Amino acid sequence: MSDPRPELLPEILTRRAGAEPGRTAYVFLDDTGAEATTLTYRELHERALAVAAELESRCVPGDRAALVFPQCPEFIIAYFGCLYAGVIAVPLNPPRRNRIQDATGSIMRDCAPAAVLTLDMFVAPLRAALEPLCTASHWLAVDGMASAAVDFEPRRAAPAEVAFLQYTSGSTGAPKGVMVTHGNLVANEEMIRQGFGHSRDSTVVGWAPFFHDQGLIGNVLQPLYVGTTAILMSPVAFIRRPLLWLSTISRYRAHTSGGPNFAFEACVARAAAGPLPELDLGSWRVAFNGAEPIRPETLERFAETFAPHGFDPGAWYPCYGLAEATLLVSGGTPGRGPRLLEVDAEALGARRYVPATGTRSKTLVGCGQVLPGETVRIADPATGETCPPDRVGEIWVSGGQVAQGYWRNPSATAQTFRAAGEYLRTGDLGLLVDGELYVVGRAKDMVIIRGRNYYPQDIEQTVQASHPALRAGACAAFAIPAPAGEQLVVVQEIRRDAAADPAEVLGAIRAAVVAEHELAPADVVLAAPDQVQRTSSGKIRRSAVRTRYLAREVAPWLPRSDDLTEAQRS
Repeated sequence: MSDPRPELLPEILTRRAGAEPGRTAYVFLDDTGAEATTLTYRELHERALAVAAELESRCVPGDRAALVFPQCPEFIIAYFGCLYAGVIAVPLNPPRRNRIQDATGSIMRDCAPAAVLTLDMFVAPLRAALEPLCTASHWLAVDGMASAAVDFEPRRAAPAEVAFLQYTSGSTGAPKGVMVTHGNLVANEEMIRQGFGHSRDSTVVGWAPFFHDQGLIGNVLQPLYVGTTAILMSPVAFIRRPLLWLSTISRYRAHTSGGPNFAFEACVARAAAGPLPELDLGSWRVAFNGAEPIRPETLERFAETFAPHGFDPGAWYPCYGLAEATLLVSGGTPGRGPRLLEVDAEALGARRYVPATGTRSKTLVGCGQVLPGETVRIADPATGETCPPDRVGEIWVSGGQVAQGYWRNPSATAQTFRAAGEYLRTGDLGLLVDGELYVVGRAKDMVIIRGRNYYPQDIEQTVQASHPALRAGACAAFAIPAPAGEQLVVVQEIRRDAAADPAEVLGAIRAAVVAEHELAPADVVLAAPDQVQRTSSGKIRRSAVRTRYLAREVAPWLPRSDDLTEAQRS
């Protein structure tokens, strides 16, 4: 009689280490693109056993362990060490410039880790910075743990046990710990395998941070699940040299690679600025685009720029997911390319789908179909009733990949994960048209003025295109209360190298918003660089910017004196 229990990730790694001990699981590149180190299945398994043995001697199953690492092999070793020991891993954003992010402090207080795992060089500074924020008793350096002759039997987990906490990015509020079980992991990894068409020959290239669900579930765990090799870069390397990402895809003949929409925009911008390296992107079969709104013009510009270098527009793979569903919810068919839907913009503002007929149209990019093993409903957020096909509603999801809930937060769990008893309320608004899911915005971010709905990302796109001095991807549009009702506020960063007249820029923004949306902003703030917060996946944290705006904490842009007119200087 066969065992109905699925094979979980710790068992998959153990099996691969026994069957293919010398096969390369991961290749790590340095910031120049050179190979820095590799991990075979045997090396990963044996080093994870050493971590597990150390954890077992200090913790009990169910304890939390914070994982604070740069993009390095030790993160993966520590993660599987936690799975082997039954300790709940909590991936964290490592400090930048010796500064602990507010979200990191919030997570440490919320999860109350018994141990902190990191590299030897970071133990002392991390302990000094984080010890006041948590109750951790053990600060362990994974790179100092020897794997030789470790006699440890990995703990056999149940599918319903929590494997790790994936803290939300906080785009609409404080981070919450999503309880991802062992069963959720293998359910979603199987959905990704089928959706992306993966096999053991489907090399993956990735740069997304490991503490983010796209980096961990997609770029680290999916390759191990299917038995292929992952080529891993650091996020810093990508930000500094976007075209190094494409060179890596070309060099390693990658089948799958992707990121948020801004990553593809960055490549187009860098290509326009100078000569391109020698590229052959013909192997790239799944160019996934997800984690933030997908722009049709981005898909077009990228394809036009890189088609001469072998990029096939059919490789576009727009997709949709969220941490509460482990990672992936919907995706296309490899080789099909994107589905575009032309809709009437005014009707969309009233949450209705009407095919575009006039001049005020909007192009929506489809995020693929509902995948096997799940159910997706478009529901009225107020009543929970299923919406008619021509109505925008909230995307509700059920299936084996939907997580258990939020860590020690029963009220938020009941509100988000128990809709109609079994559905996850994603908080995202969308449509299902001919089996394709189209995501149109966040319910909590919706700007509602005089009874009309405005999608903030549409306003932000209009603003950023209104003047060349404005920084791309650094605009937040939101509503604030006023005696006469809600009013629109726009906070937009200015480029670091910009030389512009503030009055001219403000005028351009206001004129563009009025012309495109028939809406006059109550306030437009020209902000200094780095004032518009984003999540690790590139989403605008509108609620955080709104909070800082109301507290008068947004630093304004100060133009150079030679940018001002004579009248302004006087």
